[in-house]
Amino acid sequence: MQTEHVHRLGDAAAMDDVDTGSVELVVTSPPYPMISLWDDLFSARDPRVADALAAGDADAAFERMHAQLDAVWDEIVRVLAPGGVVCVNVGDATRSIGGAFRQFPNHSRVLSALRERGLRPLPDVLWRKPTNRLTKFMGSGTLPPNAYVTLEHEYILVFRKGGPREFEAGDDCRYESAFFWEERNEWFSDLWTLTGTDQTLAAPGDGRKRSAAFPLELPLRLVRMYSVYGDTVLDPFLGTATTTLAAMLAGRNSVGYELDATVLEAFDRRLDGLAERSRERTRERVARHESFVAETDAEVAYRATNYDFPVVTKQERDVRLYTVSNVDVVDRVEDGRRYVVSHVPYER
Repeated sequence: MQTEHVHRLGDAAAMDDVDTGSVELVVTSPPYPMISLWDDLFSARDPRVADALAAGDADAAFERMHAQLDAVWDEIVRVLAPGGVVCVNVGDATRSIGGAFRQFPNHSRVLSALRERGLRPLPDVLWRKPTNRLTKFMGSGTLPPNAYVTLEHEYILVFRKGGPREFEAGDDCRYESAFFWEERNEWFSDLWTLTGTDQTLAAPGDGRKRSAAFPLELPLRLVRMYSVYGDTVLDPFLGTATTTLAAMLAGRNSVGYELDATVLEAFDRRLDGLAERSRERTRERVARHESFVAETDAEVAYRATNYDFPVVTKQERDVRLYTVSNVDVVDRVEDGRRYVVSHVPYER
């Protein structure tokens, strides 16, 4: 099996290279409006953002920032296939503007924007990211009544275009893409507590450090939950391309857009040893499943067709695991690059 992964240096508000209805899944984390880290980005694209911030007009700044994201949501609706799913990781912001401290509800603004564009919201996930920093508490410390709750979670908003995606009865690809019963019980909870690993990157010749928006496990779960082998996954705010890495490991195609060339250039370093890491991840996944089977009180009534281990449900029997065997950089051009990844069935 081969998959293709395309990085475009450009604006996702005009995804001319992506055909209408050609994307089965979107997994992304946009820049969060009203987080000071992104002020310059939003202001460069609309100087009225900077004017509103300088004037202390928080509501105007908030709306003008989100208006820039709205243009991308328009394109997402166009390129999404019927039955396709959109997963948006977004956090709310807290900030003092004009001398007044307040919360800016990014998640509800994005939710409204995608509903207005005809996407149907599905149950979302709270991604809890607790911190033990001594400075985590805001306000007056232990004195009432002017302290503020610390935000230790973000949202993973989930939407579908139209009704459930349709497959032929017994579709081989769908059944091969099955996940394990115990994974289903963990992944489809509405509370995730992923912490991940350090993914801070410094691009060659760039002294600035950049952190990925989410740990690899987050998009990897979403890709496995909401797509099948060979589907196309889009990330319109690619950043350090963690979604691309997840698609490669999961045997899906991907497309990503990013405005900053330096972070795209840094991605190649993340591919070092990917085949070995892919095999190790799959070995660990199988080992976790076998440990679950050995310890569960649930009835384990079936055996996997392609592997020598039991499974809980009939839907899992034909699961087929793939690992990365090779990654080729096919095109390296000024406005992006294209990778072709070869995958082989996992063998015990």
